[in-house]
Amino acid sequence: MEVIELKYKPLSVDENFYEFCSENDELKIERGSDGTIYVGLGSGGTTGMLNATISYWLMHWDLSSNLGHVFDSSTTFCLPNSSIRSPSASWLSSDNWNALNEAEKAKFPPICPDFVIELLSPHDELKTIQKKVQEEWIGNGCHLAWLIDPDTETAYVYRSNGEVDTIKGFDQQLSGENVLPGFEFDLSELKI
Repeated sequence: MEVIELKYKPLSVDENFYEFCSENDELKIERGSDGTIYVGLGSGGTTGMLNATISYWLMHWDLSSNLGHVFDSSTTFCLPNSSIRSPSASWLSSDNWNALNEAEKAKFPPICPDFVIELLSPHDELKTIQKKVQEEWIGNGCHLAWLIDPDTETAYVYRSNGEVDTIKGFDQQLSGENVLPGFEFDLSELKI
């Protein structure tokens, strides 16, 4: 995603930001906790295909486990630190999802997913997305996050206890650990 950073005074009501995003739904719009707005276009074909592959396997596991809900890359979450972000794919336990009311579920859910995946696209900078994973996802309560770089065939596994593992090569599997019991993702599914 090509990112254009714009500074603005944070809106006093997230409803206004939601309306702004709705009026510009052809763009991917996120907001950092400091009020920075990140604007980008949709994914390219290769990134979209890889996102679909990841979402398919996550959904396949979710349907068999029946433990929660999978969200695609168009889902935007309003996080506890006031940032508003969208991962490539995410999962939320049924208990956490059901704690939200219907109005919260319909717009930008005011909750951090239990699990997120960020897929690095050709326009993303690794350090920027690493910071997003660490500060926005893990820092707001995500229990497990994967950052996957298809170009270098590298995956980074972030845990809520602060541990980060680097996995080199797409001949390995990533585990959902205790967050997604029984979920294994074969990185070879992302080889182009």
